[in-house]
Order: sequence, then C-alpha cells, then structure tokens
Amino acid sequence: MKNNVKLLLLLLIGFALSTQKLSAQDSTKAEGTVDITYAVGADMSFLKSAEDNGKEFKDNGEVKPGLDIFKAHGYNWIRLRLFHSPDELPNDLEYTIELAQEAEKRGYKFLLDYHYADSWADPGKQPIPAAWKGLSVDVLADSVYHYTKNTIEAFREAGVMPEMVQIGNETRNGMLWPTGKLPVNWDNFAKLVKAGVDGVDAGRGQAARPLIMIHYDQGADAEGTKKYYDKFNSYNIPYDIIGLSYYPWWHGNLLEFRENLLSLVNNFTKDIILVETAYHWKPSEYKDANAPYPETPDGQREFLESVNETLLNISSSKIKGIFWWEPAVQGGLGARSYFDDEGNALPVIDVFNKYRLGQKEEQGIPD
Repeated sequence: MKNNVKLLLLLLIGFALSTQKLSAQDSTKAEGTVDITYAVGADMSFLKSAEDNGKEFKDNGEVKPGLDIFKAHGYNWIRLRLFHSPDELPNDLEYTIELAQEAEKRGYKFLLDYHYADSWADPGKQPIPAAWKGLSVDVLADSVYHYTKNTIEAFREAGVMPEMVQIGNETRNGMLWPTGKLPVNWDNFAKLVKAGVDGVDAGRGQAARPLIMIHYDQGADAEGTKKYYDKFNSYNIPYDIIGLSYYPWWHGNLLEFRENLLSLVNNFTKDIILVETAYHWKPSEYKDANAPYPETPDGQREFLESVNETLLNISSSKIKGIFWWEPAVQGGLGARSYFDDEGNALPVIDVFNKYRLGQKEEQGIPD
C-alpha cells in the first residue's frame, strides 16, 4: 500500500513538473480567444478598389459581388492590409474599415495586416511613414503604440474588431528602417513590435483579444526561420501565430516548404498559418521548362491543391490555415488573380468547395 501511495505521489509530481515546463515553453502566448479550426482565407485588400472602379467579377458567367463569390467557394477569412498615410494606394483606415464591414456582413473572420508604412513593406523595404521620420527609437515606439491603439479602437467602434492582427508585414529583416532593421537592430525591432502588441491590447477595450501573428516570408527556409523565431522568442513578446509566405519562384520547392513546417512544429509551441501564397494562371515568373506547375489556369489550381495538401498532411493541430495573395489583384500582378482579364472566375476558385457544406444556407448566399 505504501509503495502504491509513493508511486502515485511521484506520478503527480512528474505531471506537475511537465505542466510547468510546457507553460514555460509557451510563456509568450498572447492568450487570444479566437478558435481557429482551419482558416481558408485570402488577402482581398484590392477587391473594393477594383469594384469601385467598375470591375465586375463573374462566377459561372454571372456577375456577383466578389465577397459573395469567395464565400460561396468555402472562404471564411479575409486579410486586409493597412497603410499609415497612403497617397496612391487605397488602403487607408477608412477604406479598410468599409471593406471589413462588408466582409463582416457575410460572416468572414478578419485578419488585419499592419504594414507600418505609407506603402508596401516587405523584406526588401520597410520605409518609415513620412509622419514618423527622424524620431528616436523611444518616440517611434510610442508612435507605433498610439497609432495601433487608435486604429484598433476605430475598428472596434465600427463593429469590425479583427480576430487576428499582424504586427508588421514580412518582418524577416525587421521593420521601420533604419531604426528597426535587422540583423543589427534586434533590440529596437523588439521594442517596436512590443509597442504594436501593447497598442492592440490597449485599443481593444473589453473586446476579446485578437490573436497576434509574427510574419516571416521565407516559407521554405527551415534554418533561417528557426533562427529568426529563436531570436524573437528571447524577447518574451506575447504572440500566438507564426505566419509564413511561400512563393515557389522565390522561396524553394514543396519538399523544402514541408521541411520548414516540420521544423516549426517540432521546435515551437505556436500555431502556424501560411498567410501568403500564390501562383500564376498565365506565363509570368518561369520559363516553361523550369515551372513546377504549368503557368495556366489548371496549373494554378494544381499548385494550390498541392500546397494545401502539404499543410493538411502535417500531423499536427498547430497547422491552422492558408491565405492567397491576392485573388482580385489587377494590373501587373493580375496573373496571380483568381479571375481572367474579363473577370471570369478561374478553376482555382473551386479548390476549397469541399469545405463549404452548409455554409451557403447559413450565410444566405444564393446559388
């Protein structure tokens, strides 16, 4: 009997220690309350602008609002970027709120992507907004905090509190250059990201806390990705989601992408979302002999199916979804679109149809 009691006490102590260890490993969790089963999403930041300028999108030959088309094909998340003070592109606060409101009416969940720039921010450029140039790192962090707080408040008051927020866009090389440029300014970069996270928390009021994403672009680089998140985690900044980009002509093949996913699953406690991917429906990036898939409508669909299957075949509940960039883009990047030059939906639109059971009836979307 004494031996049984002793064994029970040892088991209880072991369980407590293992639980404590897991909690310590995940000490940077932002405690977001959104339950993600599997996000099927797209960055549709250009959609409203295209329709405002007269672009018509067609599904099976019928003109419909773009948001209705995507909802009818299984999409349940929308990602929208926000620029500080854009002078050319439409993605300011007012525009983004209006598009988020239209998405909310249709039942989409909302991922807000802060670029912390007046235009594009990516690994090759992270320009400080004109209004913040010349500021010291402390004043710049304070500006990030108040800007994030005020904009989150605006979304909340408009009835479109985001369920998820990206603090910076593709921040492998930092953000708000030169102050937060990596690898030389990790302390500054961490201070700026922490200011953004704190701004989200301050701006949400009594609303549920959004999940926080930190976005790394090189989705097929296992070594670089691990090094980045190891360093980032050393600053104990709370976040929930590792966001990746994967464009095969820049980043590598699907086996390398899979290797990175496995590395992240094995080495980190965070959930993982492929937050940007795309392929072309007409010749764009490859010479025919080098393309992993034909740059045709059918090749574009095959690519998305293969990438999604790669995600789903990773045996881990940490894999939380996939987003396309951008299915309604026009002009020079239009080959990544889900629509041809006449606005007709391409075969890629059907990849997630299998996930939409009951959705059309629930959302009131007509056939």
